[in-house]
Amino acid sequence: MLEIRMNLQSSQQCVVRLSVLFPHSENQEKTQNMGDRAAKSGLGYEVDKKMEANYDREEEAGTPVHIVNWLNQMLEGEHPKCESTDWKSICNYLRDGVALCKLINKLLKQEGRNPVQFQKKVMSPFVAMTNIENFNKGCLEFGLAKEFEFQSGDLWEVRKGPFLNVINCLHSLGFVANSKKVMPCYQGEVTKFLDRD
Repeated sequence: MLEIRMNLQSSQQCVVRLSVLFPHSENQEKTQNMGDRAAKSGLGYEVDKKMEANYDREEEAGTPVHIVNWLNQMLEGEHPKCESTDWKSICNYLRDGVALCKLINKLLKQEGRNPVQFQKKVMSPFVAMTNIENFNKGCLEFGLAKEFEFQSGDLWEVRKGPFLNVINCLHSLGFVANSKKVMPCYQGEVTKFLDRD
């Protein structure tokens, strides 16, 4: 029941009551899980679907598994392990930016560079996004090309398509680390897919 009150003149008041019924739909749960975000349509929908398909190809190639293994080896004793290799688990593990900042700080330390600042206790999205931005800055300082950066929303929003950008960043960071003889070595493989669309 929705009630709207309006003052027409100093002594008159109008009250309008509306009852609105929403039928339950299959998409209702999806919308609620996405933070009440409207479903994508048109070009945005097509781009998301294409990115999800590209993530699936990277998953088939084993890239997320290699990334999780490398993260767990690099952060052993400094951060809890990522226990699963499905995209949502990895995304939720990295979402606050703390593991990312610890990773880049370890890589920067091996080169004698200054660490990036981050907050270990993340109480708001703004703190997490700041951590993620600091990780990206650290990646640039470590030698990762700018085009491999990702936007904080790609990680924070927990959506499969944009999460591909995070995977691509970490995959490329692993290769940069390998080129600098960082141990433990990243075991990911170069994957080449021909984009026919």
